[in-house]
Amino acid sequence: MNAVERFRHYFEQLQPADLARIGEVYGAHAHFRDPFNEVRGLAAVRRVFEHMFETLEAPRFEVLDAFGSGEQAFLTWNFRFRLRGREMQIHGSSHLKLAPDGKVIYHRDYWDAAEELWERVPLLGALLRRLKRRLRAGS
Repeated sequence: MNAVERFRHYFEQLQPADLARIGEVYGAHAHFRDPFNEVRGLAAVRRVFEHMFETLEAPRFEVLDAFGSGEQAFLTWNFRFRLRGREMQIHGSSHLKLAPDGKVIYHRDYWDAAEELWERVPLLGALLRRLKRRLRAGS
């Protein structure tokens, strides 16, 4: 199994107990960034995922596409979870940089926090949707 397949498998099967072996996938000094976090080091990356399991109900990743070339990889995914009993989904992508041993040393997630989360909040969502309509080309 190559590094991209190993990463994909790890994340599609991820459960809280799997965090004990996160060092099999990430390098000791890995850099992780998403719209809410920017951390460095294996322990800090692990804390991001621990927080995910503590905060969300039944979080899971579904990788739609994954490919790599040399020391870089890209994935598109759906992240599904429940929050206060409500089913949610975030669509996003990840850019990975790999060390020579195949471990992830850079992981950057790209997804639109406004569209995927904030627009679903009743009052804030209405305001953001109205602002988006006003800023849209041809409006």
